[in-house]
Amino acid sequence: MSSRIVSFRDRLTKGAPIMGTFMKTPSPVVAEVLGLSSLDVVTIDSEHAPFGRSDTDLCLAACRAADMPSLVRTADDSAREIRNALDSGASGILVPHVTSVAQAERIVRASHFGDGGRGFAGSPRAAGYGTLGMAAHLEASAKHTSVVVQIEDLAALDQVPEIARVEGVDALFVGRADLAVAMQRAPDDAAVIEAVETICSQCRDAGMTVGMFTPNLSELPRWRELGSSLFLLKSDHAFLLAGANQLSDAMR
Repeated sequence: MSSRIVSFRDRLTKGAPIMGTFMKTPSPVVAEVLGLSSLDVVTIDSEHAPFGRSDTDLCLAACRAADMPSLVRTADDSAREIRNALDSGASGILVPHVTSVAQAERIVRASHFGDGGRGFAGSPRAAGYGTLGMAAHLEASAKHTSVVVQIEDLAALDQVPEIARVEGVDALFVGRADLAVAMQRAPDDAAVIEAVETICSQCRDAGMTVGMFTPNLSELPRWRELGSSLFLLKSDHAFLLAGANQLSDAMR
């Protein structure tokens, strides 16, 4: 395993500034191109984009070949979704709609080997297709697997301090769009902003890394000042549209 991938979890948990994006196109070529960028992480979005198991597997192979850290936003919090992502070689997982300590603990357990946890196989990519051996695979997985849970529901808001203290959770990620929808307000509404600020404050008090999506890049200095260090912004689709529109505008 190469240097950027190996150091990712350490950087994440220590609150180093991390800039990543969402990948919406199930293509290893797109993953390969993003792997050549100066981004810190690529997040494969199997919650909202048409990624099957094989698509995810091929895209993760391309990320690993480029030494690009990778998260998979799973479709749900099932052990199957988590196992598939990690066996295919993801650096970690981003699990949506986490609302309780019990759910967060279950996600951590499913992400790591142990009694009642992630099922072991020595044959997947994560295990070097059988070349690592059990002891080395267990050690690497324990050390380098990142677990990020997404806070985006009203039910989660009064649980944030407790979720932030769950052992094995490496970061909380604010799903501001879903939170705004739940609150029946716009993402830039004062009440939504206040809720995100509170989450940042609670994570800071717990010594927990916090991250977020924001549609407005001008907000970045403010959120960094409030303690956010993980940003997953825009997507490959957004980059395509922006580049195409820029080229078109040059002729007008």
